[in-house]
Amino acid sequence: MASQFKNNSITKRDENFAQWYTDVCKKAELMDYSSVKGFINYLPYGYAIWEEIQKYLNKRFKEVGSHNVYLPMVIPESLFNKEKEHVEGFAPETLVATYGGGKELEEPLIIRPTSEILFSDMYKRMISSYRDLPKVFNQWCSVVRWEKTTRPFLRGSEFLWQEGHCLFETQEEAEENALKVLEIYDDLGRDVLAVPFVKGRKTEREKFAGANATYSIEALMHDGQALQSGTTHDLGQGFAEAFGISFQGRQGKLEIPYQTSWGVSTRLLGAIIMVHGDDNGLVLPPAVAPIQVVIIPIKMQEPGVLEACKDIYEKLKAEGVRVELDDDDNKTPGWKFSQYEMKGVPLRIELGPKDLSLGVATLAKRVDGSKTTEKIEDIVKRIPSLLEEIHIDMYKKAVDFLEHHITEVHSIEELKAAIEKGGYAKAVWCGDEECELKVKELTNGATSRCMPFEQVVFDDKCPICGKKAKHVVYFARAY
Repeated sequence: MASQFKNNSITKRDENFAQWYTDVCKKAELMDYSSVKGFINYLPYGYAIWEEIQKYLNKRFKEVGSHNVYLPMVIPESLFNKEKEHVEGFAPETLVATYGGGKELEEPLIIRPTSEILFSDMYKRMISSYRDLPKVFNQWCSVVRWEKTTRPFLRGSEFLWQEGHCLFETQEEAEENALKVLEIYDDLGRDVLAVPFVKGRKTEREKFAGANATYSIEALMHDGQALQSGTTHDLGQGFAEAFGISFQGRQGKLEIPYQTSWGVSTRLLGAIIMVHGDDNGLVLPPAVAPIQVVIIPIKMQEPGVLEACKDIYEKLKAEGVRVELDDDDNKTPGWKFSQYEMKGVPLRIELGPKDLSLGVATLAKRVDGSKTTEKIEDIVKRIPSLLEEIHIDMYKKAVDFLEHHITEVHSIEELKAAIEKGGYAKAVWCGDEECELKVKELTNGATSRCMPFEQVVFDDKCPICGKKAKHVVYFARAY
């Protein structure tokens, strides 16, 4: 059901998706641009969404034995250069500090683009025996990558994230950790963000610099482009060897530990916006919405209306619902409806003198604009199930969109057509990097997003080169 209060300050989503996205970010007060190009200010409403993601992940990480730490934001250049593959992957994006205290530094300091190096340097001093393992640490921080083209939340010169960095005695433990955290990220999408992910292993070309294997969760945006939304990495022993990390094993010999890293970032805010948003602005999943329920009095000057609204407010607040009562008499109810729709508030309660006389209130769902009436006395106990219904509706809608935008292809022509339509082209592939590059060239930028864990090769030959097909891979244009 369409809203009767259109927000004309937002560009229509299907007319100019990029401008619509920027409008929503700014008009919903999620962020603002800072004075430095490519850097943004996270405003309270946007940061509150990130806080809810943090709460969920902190709980889940601790369930698998992770501990939060915080390491410095700078890396000495000599330390940064120790892992060759890693350096080659990140060097073009680094921001380097050369002055401090008014003097030129003896050694340049790299502002962290990621912290494998810092953790490896720390672990070298912490590990001496197999009894010191495993080490499962995570930090919440920001990193800086000097991007040429930036967009709020999706790609910035600085962004917020969590990065887990772990050491294990065996390869099996490391692999288990990388896959276990990937499942946590997948659960986050399903249970918190209402965003379904395609998940799997990255190709050699697309894996993290210096890793043995990279696993990812990929979300599909409304415009048909993919968004890498989180990754976990099996780093093998490469970083440990480069940094001289070793421990005395169970047989008394020196051994090299196995390492993993994993992270999600504020890109997830971009995913929420682009998966669920519409022409009226944000549509927020209840689990992360800073305001889950807004109460709007109608003709609040009439006897009993404001008092009834305040009573509902206090009772919902006592139940732990993130609720707001908008009793600003300088704004019309219609203006408020539009404003809270733009901000994506999942549920709106409207209560006026006529409703009060009937002992009911009107409840409006943001996800589809549908309205129902509830007895005032039943509202508080009804809200939790309504919020759950909203989450389920949002997730089903996103799953339906995803499923209708995965196209199994059997030729290069079908692959190109699927990419142009938008979404994923599911293809078999020989495993040759040259074929990946050819797809990118022929489709104006589509890349391999991941190889799904369930590998059922449905054609004999790679559609790009005609060689024997070995893998199934998803191709898409991506942010």
